[in-house]
Amino acid sequence: MREIIQIQTGQCGNLIGAKFWEGISAEHGIDLNRSYIGDSNAQLEKINVYYDEASKNYIPRAVMVDLEPRTIDNLRSGPLGRLFRADNFISGNTGTGNEWSKGHYCQEIFDPLMDIIRKESERCDRIQGFQICHSIGGGTGSGLGTLILEKIRDDFEHIILQTNSVFPSPKVSDVVVEPYNAILTMNELIENATSCYAYDNQALFNIASTCLKIKMPTYRDLNYLISCGLTGATSSLRFPGQINSDVRRLTENLIPFPRIKYLMTGLSPITQRDYYQFRPPTIVELSEQMFDPKTMLCDADIRSGRFLTAAAMFQGVMSISEIELQVKKIQDKFSPNFVEWIPYSIQLSKCDMPRNNCKGNLTTICNSTSIQEIFIRIERQFSAMFKKKAFIHHYVEAGVEQMEFVEAKNSVMDLISEYQQFQDMSSDDSDKSIEDDVFNN
Repeated sequence: MREIIQIQTGQCGNLIGAKFWEGISAEHGIDLNRSYIGDSNAQLEKINVYYDEASKNYIPRAVMVDLEPRTIDNLRSGPLGRLFRADNFISGNTGTGNEWSKGHYCQEIFDPLMDIIRKESERCDRIQGFQICHSIGGGTGSGLGTLILEKIRDDFEHIILQTNSVFPSPKVSDVVVEPYNAILTMNELIENATSCYAYDNQALFNIASTCLKIKMPTYRDLNYLISCGLTGATSSLRFPGQINSDVRRLTENLIPFPRIKYLMTGLSPITQRDYYQFRPPTIVELSEQMFDPKTMLCDADIRSGRFLTAAAMFQGVMSISEIELQVKKIQDKFSPNFVEWIPYSIQLSKCDMPRNNCKGNLTTICNSTSIQEIFIRIERQFSAMFKKKAFIHHYVEAGVEQMEFVEAKNSVMDLISEYQQFQDMSSDDSDKSIEDDVFNN
């Protein structure tokens, strides 16, 4: 079996990870005592991708880490705590004060943490990748998260390193140094991650307030939306079905160039936590929302950019031939929004097991040049503060040189330029220019 290990870092990463495990445990029929209570063989056929089976118990392949103990203690003592392996909880005592530097240069728990990750990998028969949940705006998720990513890249060759990264927004957080943390983290992601699924707090807040009609969205509401994106994006890895794939094949089809690896996720339908879907949606209804900007969990207008690749993951009892027909119609309708030099750019997958509170749903993953809008927003916020050298002394005292900020900003600016290049490029442009500009960076 091709296993995946999830690493949850920081408060945000652990809260999102907890909702993810709650969601997929319900889909696979696993209760909080690790026992199987489901009613379908499909629930167990590929369960070893995310769960370790021992004496008819199913234990998540998860490592939970934070540099302050509160979140880990709450998760360990909460209802989900019994689901995880007790030795895989690890926390520090100092915290980071929302500074990337204090997380990235922390040695307090790093060695025992890497020992836990190695032990978890040794329980796997054929590990195919690591999945890291974190925020790029905080201290632990951004700093320690990228340190873990760097170390795994050194220790495990030819492995898929996927991050589920939450991008910051002033609408949701009052942490003033988030742009610094985000730019420094993005520089590390560019170097070490294989793929990055981007979730934007600004888009999540907008969806919760407008689509779900929640007057004052909380982190619980935003984390639920992210967990729906995670469970949908992994459905083709966790369940048998037609035209399904593993994580390596999915990554290879979605990422045409090594640095163009930031992916956007869309949900259809978007439902509240306590909602139950009595009528299954039709394939036409789901397909028509595939590229609706209102369903995207990133605050970037996909109509202003161009799609390089996309994946449509249907869940529920549906006709595969009708899915192929409707997706072909959608691709024809949106053909001007796709680059013409990548053919057959929508990958399909389908499984019969729907999302927990649905009878049918669609998760869309797309590699769109419009994601640069998020990078531009963060870079502008970064530049406004860095121009005045505001709060820089905190990072310098922790070991970050000012030149690291400049290099990280330049790396992000280069990334924005590359996305813009692909947005403007036509099929008549030289293949040589693509190779030179992308692979030599």
